[in-house]
Amino acid sequence: MTTIEQSFSRLGFGGGGLGNLYRAISDEQAEQTLQTAWDGGVRYYDTAPHYGLGLSEKRTGAFLGQFDRDEFVLSTKVGRLLRPRVPPTERDDDMFEVPGDLVRVRDDSREGIRASVEESLERLGLDRIDILWLHDPDDVMEAALATGAPALQELKDEGIIRAWGAGMNSAKHLHRFVLESTPDLIMLAGRHTLLEPTQSLPLLADCQERGVGVVAVGVFNSGLLAKDEVPVDAHYNYDEAPRELVERARLLADICRSHGVSLPAAAMAFPRRHPAVVNVTVGTGRPEQMRHNLELEAAEIPEALFDEIAALPPIDTQS
Repeated sequence: MTTIEQSFSRLGFGGGGLGNLYRAISDEQAEQTLQTAWDGGVRYYDTAPHYGLGLSEKRTGAFLGQFDRDEFVLSTKVGRLLRPRVPPTERDDDMFEVPGDLVRVRDDSREGIRASVEESLERLGLDRIDILWLHDPDDVMEAALATGAPALQELKDEGIIRAWGAGMNSAKHLHRFVLESTPDLIMLAGRHTLLEPTQSLPLLADCQERGVGVVAVGVFNSGLLAKDEVPVDAHYNYDEAPRELVERARLLADICRSHGVSLPAAAMAFPRRHPAVVNVTVGTGRPEQMRHNLELEAAEIPEALFDEIAALPPIDTQS
């Protein structure tokens, strides 16, 4: 285990909601949510320029700036530079409720990554970033491996960051990234979950062998595992969940219920059972949801529950 992995809190805070993901929140609500996380012992905070066109970074930095810098671990992401949109639009054309005065420009070059770091530090108002993630390089893997990974390693060698890696929804692409570069960590989104308990095991085995820590995110599969009563219109991979996945999630909920456990509590606990997983990070923009997440994280889950789920026939999630 690396030094930075020892600095993680068990639960991390994902900053997508602070960027007005799907709906706008006030600065006061963002601060209350972060304060709830801090009071609950959360000391790892993840953000990105992508989240609300820099809004999440600004809110995260404004809050964390009141604490001693050595008290927390901070990560942000590179690969998307923010540049003026001409002409500006009333709303961002992605999932964030913010004005469309900026546009995301993909850039995995050495120069682009260094520019992204400088601009993130300015938005954060902090003196350093601990971890840098290449953000969703699924469609630009050649550039990510040829220029992005070496640029991040260079920043680490210079002492500018403490660790680096890549964050993606694709276990296949992350596996290639682990095998063909030398990341300290990876951020695995929505793949090693209660719904998909075995699909990422080859990736996790290689991470364990190579000493690459795994930060598990998207543990609720875009909301499919977020409630005890799985709604028919639940989402999976940011889209409407196929009927067979809704049925599997309802079966998982029934199994959890028979063991006196909530489905989201089991979903949060599951990834951490693998020794390669060093942290589970979840995001929210609401203080009450953050309190709920802390309660879920503290729940005790019987091993018999996971044994029963492991005995289920596999289901093809095509992910």
